[in-house]
Amino acid sequence: MDFGELKNILKEKTQERIDFRRDFTDEEVSDIINEVMLESSEVPLLSIRERRRLHKEIFDSLRRLDILQSFVDDPSVTEIMINGMDHVFVEQKGALREIDEKFESADKLRDVIQQIVSGCNRVVNEASPIVDARLSNGARVNVVMNPIAINGPIVTIRRFPDKPITMDGLITGGSITAEAAEFLKILVMAKYNIFISGGTGSGKTTFLNVLSGFIPGDERVITIEDSAELQLQGISNLVRLETRNSNSEGCSEVTIRDLIRTSLRMRPDRIIVGEVRGAESWDMVQSLNTGHDGSMSTGHANSAKDMLSRLENMVLMGADIPLEAIKKQIASGLDIIVHLGRLRDKSRKVMEISEVVGYENGEIITKELFGFVETGTSLEGRVLGALQRKGKLKETGKLRCAGLSPSDLGEG
Repeated sequence: MDFGELKNILKEKTQERIDFRRDFTDEEVSDIINEVMLESSEVPLLSIRERRRLHKEIFDSLRRLDILQSFVDDPSVTEIMINGMDHVFVEQKGALREIDEKFESADKLRDVIQQIVSGCNRVVNEASPIVDARLSNGARVNVVMNPIAINGPIVTIRRFPDKPITMDGLITGGSITAEAAEFLKILVMAKYNIFISGGTGSGKTTFLNVLSGFIPGDERVITIEDSAELQLQGISNLVRLETRNSNSEGCSEVTIRDLIRTSLRMRPDRIIVGEVRGAESWDMVQSLNTGHDGSMSTGHANSAKDMLSRLENMVLMGADIPLEAIKKQIASGLDIIVHLGRLRDKSRKVMEISEVVGYENGEIITKELFGFVETGTSLEGRVLGALQRKGKLKETGKLRCAGLSPSDLGEG
């Protein structure tokens, strides 16, 4: 009898002994698995390592996320992608591969999905086939069910490090230089409004979390996200808000836009919006222009300049306002754009730091302060290069209000 057959037999015997009329604790289920394994004539033929694996896989199947659990627990895994019950891919240490493990049935995959979404009070079904959720460890989950997903259900899990990445970690990893990191640290402390742009998987949320670590601990900070991911440290006066989908039980939808408007009545010093994708960008821009300096957000774009164009288009989606007025508001509210990129060697780097210096002749004017300069490729295929200073900060008013000067930025 092979390992898989033995696991299925012992799992069935375990399920027969669980009284589903009452809630069993994890310890009780673990004890039942041990009892069933002791009674098996096949288990003594296994090594100690195989017995531990057998117990864990049965337990994960009954109480956790089945075949996904080991990858969710693995800190080297950054992404898990499920394309139906037969195809599961993981991104591990920058490399994407398909794993051998598969779900035993489509029903089992659906059970795992329901377990995930119910854990954060979300609902997913044919009537509401798309949902964003999160795991207890903070991993972000996106689910697309039938009939939207033809070969579904489709589940994408973005796993974040167990310990929040620090700026020192980014410097050591070559994502940013010490000079640029110190520059951004001072801008955060001086309450410049910062927007982080980049493509999918470029590390926007991670970098936003890192920058948030420079916010003084005595400020009131409100975070607004689709699914709570940010892990702000050292801020006691912290309010975390999360959107909610509508459901069949009569709960109305609560959007990013609703939360931004609500946050303005909560006396925030700073507002941090995890990501803007649509009409809520106008509310975010408005908040930047109403005294909430030091606020931050992220968005998808190919460059800092492209991010401004996307912001303009997103605002137009939700506001009947002349484009010129929109551009003026964006230019007035935003101070700094940090653009991240993922290079051909899969490394994530800060590619550009630009200042929004104003509005002129129908265009938002930007000034590049730092730019990534590639110098070659190593023998191992890694891209070589670093951020280089391109210019000096023009608008220093907030810097001076914070008791700082351009010399603190390394500028004469």
